[in-house]
Amino acid sequence: MKGLGVTAAMVAVQFLEVGFNTMLKAAMSKGMSNFVFVVYSNGLAIFVLLLASFIFYRKRSLPPLTVSLVCRIFLLGLLSCCVQSFMFTGIGYSSPTLASAMGDLIPAFTFILAIISRMEKLDLRTQSSLAKCIGTMVSIIGALIVTLYKGLPIINALSSNGQPSEVLLSLQSNWVLGGFLLAVGSLCLSILFIVQTWIIREYPAELIVTLISSFFTTFQSALVALVAEKDPKVWRLRSNMELIAIGYSAVFLVAARNVVATWACRKKGPVFVALFSPLGMVIALVMGVTFLGDTLYLGSLIGATVIALGFYAVIWGQAQEKTIENRGICSFESSSAKVPLLENEGLDI
Repeated sequence: MKGLGVTAAMVAVQFLEVGFNTMLKAAMSKGMSNFVFVVYSNGLAIFVLLLASFIFYRKRSLPPLTVSLVCRIFLLGLLSCCVQSFMFTGIGYSSPTLASAMGDLIPAFTFILAIISRMEKLDLRTQSSLAKCIGTMVSIIGALIVTLYKGLPIINALSSNGQPSEVLLSLQSNWVLGGFLLAVGSLCLSILFIVQTWIIREYPAELIVTLISSFFTTFQSALVALVAEKDPKVWRLRSNMELIAIGYSAVFLVAARNVVATWACRKKGPVFVALFSPLGMVIALVMGVTFLGDTLYLGSLIGATVIALGFYAVIWGQAQEKTIENRGICSFESSSAKVPLLENEGLDI
């Protein structure tokens, strides 16, 4: 039941994240600065997390914080700032659908980093490890297809007669730039999962870790926004959509999603958490075309199919490893149970 609960929580997180991506795209179309958005959403999340921490830890004792842990949480906040800045800017240049497609790189990146950090085992002599390695490579190829090849429009196609070639070139270049920024954001998020697991296994207090990292993220993103945005008018919120997007992000993403992801990292590890990212592709595809009028391109379908094949190869590899581990445990228990019986029989003889 515990494993099922973690899985259900991570699926719910994907729905929240894709809904937010669609809302953010609509808010940014109104002229909202993505850098200012990061500051406001994390700043508001601090108050939400403070209230939640006060309620949850009112009658519980907290583990002691050390200087080493605070430094690691500072790094976690910096990674969170990078992830949000790259991701939000990438969505502004492209679409929520592409953001979810590039998010399929997260399992591949996380798997590689988990091997390097020895959080994941790799033995190329086994089918499970080979499947995970091949699936990782296939996922990266699929993400490159989605980014670099648009193909023919399938749904909501723009009229080619009324579209100047300069505008088409501009859109294509924005699409590639957006894909690049989203890929960098995905890499930063994979590193974040590794650091998150590293911290939470030593300090098992998800709310406090998320609260402190949000404080650092707010401070760091404010410095970035002051450098990137010269016009003081960008700090003003001009529409209800901007307010809704900030509130949604603060409560459901910065607070709830980060707490759930941190908890799942402690329970199942970083690769398990990263494996849920491809689920957002299907949700984003439907929501982007339905609510935002995004154009569905042939390249997106081909790339998403390739990514799905790689994703399920990694899933199969992990399932095989789990099966082998369970068999090993069962055989060990059965053999240890038989040893005393044999000894007793020998004594009776």
